[in-house]
Amino acid sequence: MKIKDIDSTMKKIAVIGGSRIQEKSAIYDLAYEVGRHIGSSGAALVCGGLSGVMEAACRGAREAGGLTIGILPSTDENTANDWVDIRIPTGLGYARNSLVVLSSHAVIAIDGAEGTLSEIGYALTFNKPLIGLNTWHIRPFKDTSSAPISYAETPQQAVEAALSCI
Repeated sequence: MKIKDIDSTMKKIAVIGGSRIQEKSAIYDLAYEVGRHIGSSGAALVCGGLSGVMEAACRGAREAGGLTIGILPSTDENTANDWVDIRIPTGLGYARNSLVVLSSHAVIAIDGAEGTLSEIGYALTFNKPLIGLNTWHIRPFKDTSSAPISYAETPQQAVEAALSCI
């Protein structure tokens, strides 16, 4: 995909998750497959632009011909992983997590620690469709008929669920 092919109607799916995963791990493979499905769908992938889940998802998306956008915590665009097409340095540290969520139409959470949990919180705050794949299990604070996060069993299910919400 070329930058000139981007328009305001392009669907954007954020992939959030742990930055400390091994390349040859089940979580890496899940993230890679999510990215691959996003890339082949024609949607853009938005993430924090660093390592782990973000890198795996970007790699999958790029290898499938998709566009990747990294919203970086530092002021140095060179901190992005090698699979990020558009690098947006913010200098905001973890505060950039809100920008990752706000820049997307739906969010897929994979694995993750406290940073991912903060992004899940932003997705809930900003009413973004939120799909979980092997990540935090969130219960409603109050009695409601639906959970605040939908869970998928496979990468394909996660991407299909995200796309159906957009």
